[in-house]
Amino acid sequence: MPAHPVSFDELYAAHYADLTVQLYAYFGDRQEAQDVVQEAFCRALTRWRAVSAYEDPVAWIRRVAWNLAVSKWRRSRTALSFLRKQRPSDEHVDGPNPERVALVAALATLPPAHRRAMVLRYLADMPVAEIAERESVPEGTVKSWLHRARTALAAQLSAEPTETTEGVRNA
Repeated sequence: MPAHPVSFDELYAAHYADLTVQLYAYFGDRQEAQDVVQEAFCRALTRWRAVSAYEDPVAWIRRVAWNLAVSKWRRSRTALSFLRKQRPSDEHVDGPNPERVALVAALATLPPAHRRAMVLRYLADMPVAEIAERESVPEGTVKSWLHRARTALAAQLSAEPTETTEGVRNA
């Protein structure tokens, strides 16, 4: 048993940086080293009555940190091995085309109620009656929102008649 029992806070303050440097040298990643050392100290704190009675509590924390580091390294190695064995996906998804970007930008300029009505009607294929019920407004209000939204979108998307906006209007 140590001459005078050291508090957890004192031990942490005195040894956290040293242990982190040691694990950093192993991992080559400072964040991983900090995570492992933090976890080791958390485990020591939950068992502090027993750990503080050890002849060298730092040795116990260091052992736990190294065990955690090795476990993490093994899990990473296993995951990489698994990923290497997987067939590469032939499926390639292109990013959004210019028409979609223009449409999303135009939708963003609409008032929220109009934008919701357009999305629910044309993307979710909801009937006007269902949109009205969902929004707690009369059907005439939803029809008005849709009309105003279509008018605003048509004005925005036809402001610069280009090949891109032509595709949006035809979509």
